[in-house]
Formats: sequence, C-alpha cells, structure tokens
Amino acid sequence: MDVQADILEGEACEGEVEPEGTEPGQQLRFVVPEGAQGRLDVWLAAQSSGLSRARIQALIRAGRVTCGGSAVQANARPKGGQVVEIVVPAPVSAVPEPEAIPLAVLHEDGDLLVLDKPAGLVVHPAPGHASGTLVNALLHHCRDLGGVGGVQRPGIVHRLDKDTSGLMVVAKNDAAMAGLVRLFQTASIAKEYLALVHGAPPRASGTVSTQIGRHPAQRQRMAVVARGGRAAVTHYVLERRLGALALVRCRIETGRTHQIRVHMQALGCPVVGDAVYGRPAADRRLAPAPARQMLHAARLAFVHPVSGVALCFEAPLPADFAASLSAAAGLT
Repeated sequence: MDVQADILEGEACEGEVEPEGTEPGQQLRFVVPEGAQGRLDVWLAAQSSGLSRARIQALIRAGRVTCGGSAVQANARPKGGQVVEIVVPAPVSAVPEPEAIPLAVLHEDGDLLVLDKPAGLVVHPAPGHASGTLVNALLHHCRDLGGVGGVQRPGIVHRLDKDTSGLMVVAKNDAAMAGLVRLFQTASIAKEYLALVHGAPPRASGTVSTQIGRHPAQRQRMAVVARGGRAAVTHYVLERRLGALALVRCRIETGRTHQIRVHMQALGCPVVGDAVYGRPAADRRLAPAPARQMLHAARLAFVHPVSGVALCFEAPLPADFAASLSAAAGLT
C-alpha cells in the first residue's frame, strides 16, 4: 500500500521528470484525423510527443488532457476532427532544498515531531509549488531528516490539503517512519477534524461509508462512485447549529483524497469556503467571506511508534476559522 498516496485530504501531485522531447509546462495540441482507431491514450502516445502511454494516462487522471475543454478518459475513442490538448506540467527538483519557514511545533523528540500546519502551506513540492512547502521547512528545522521515507517527501507519512489547517505527525528516522506507517495502515491513529458546513447532516451523528474515486467527467475532482473507487469511512457528530450553517466534528477511519470534503458534500452539507465542492454564492453571506475551506485537523492521538507512550494533541481553531464561526453566529 502506498501510504503517501492513500491519505486523507491529500493534494493531487505530480513530481515526475518530463521525458526527453517535451518541454516543461508545454501545451501540446493534436487534431485527430479521420479514420483514427483504437484507444485515445494509445493514439496520443503514437503522435511523437515524447510522452509514453503511461505518462499520458497519468496526465489524463490529473485532468491535464482535454477535448473541447472537457477532461477525457484514457479508453475514449478518438474521433476525426477532435482537437485534443495536453498540458505538460513543469518538473520539480528531485531534491527539495531547506528553507527557513516558521513551524508551529507542538511536540518533538528524537523520533518524530507533531506540528500545527497553517492553511496555505503545501505539504511537499509539486508542479506549481517547487519551494515554500512544509518539506522545505522540515529540512531546515531537522538538519538530519535527509531521505527518511523518500528523498522528495522526507518524513511525510500523511498530508493535509494546502488550504486545510491543523495537526500532522512527521517521522525523523526510519524506525519512526516504519512505525507510523503501520499505525496508519491499521487505522490505529485517531484523527478528528472540525468542519464548518452549509446546512447540517441529516442526523445528529452518523457514519458515511462509500467508495471515493476520480469524478468521471471532472478528473481533478474526487467523487462518491458506485464502483472503481476505494473504500472511505467517515464518522461525524453535529457539534453546533449556527442558523444555515453547522459545526461538525469528523473522525475518519480511512484516508482518501478530499475524503471529508466529498463526504460532507454527499450528505448535502458541503464545507464552507470549499471552492471545489462547496457553495461559493452562499459563502459570500459571511463577512469576511472565507478565503479557504473551513476544515481543521483538530485532534491527533496515537501510541508513540518507538517509545510506546500514548500521545494526544489538540490544535486550537486558527483565526480565520474562528472568524467564520463568529460570522455564522451573527447570522442566526
């Protein structure tokens, strides 16, 4: 199991070096001739673009291959006259550099550290975010972090979206990394989030158990799917009603990309400020209008993977989340 790709609220990221024959950030355009046959990914790979079929499939999954402005699927059939465009992202450096970025560290010992990630901070380098990430900050803070768990994502066991705030645990050595991976694989780490949502869940508490996969048409989004996805389980408790909004506490068993955001949308109560799954027009009723999704990793509890000591951490709501709560209370 790829723990770093199978985690809650993870950014979709591509860190592959482009193949010879393509230029970073290049936009490729192909006009399908009459009589083209087979699968679209196979046809594109044969167009002397310098992109392999596997790379084209990865770009399709990331929503970077479009036809008429709409994302395509790898098994689509090319049709004469179609114009297919591929956006090839710029590569990122294979080795992130240390950067003096402040960190809010709640706990640190010789094996791991727990920090409160601010909203707006990307976890690791990716196209469009080659520097200024949490990984860059960690390499400066922990001089011997090196390649623990991998060169590009040293110490990273799980992620939060760029615009999700809150608690993360980072491994400082291989023993801690292996132990934390086991804890995540066996759902032995308690992770609770606070979400400000539009409306309210249908019951005061409950469980959402679905499959989550790529949206069939909008490939940069995730969605609840009937088949072909991965099992996702979110438990929720309604903490407080605030007129047309509500504060919900979510505990997750699995760690799928955008899991809470997708599950809250599926319940009919999307997260406030969520530009992808939310209700932007309704967000404008709040003053100030939220600049990001109101989702915060508030509690993290686990047994230390090396010492065996039980640890529990809580992170207070950041100022922007508290301001949205106050604004919501003012609308009741």
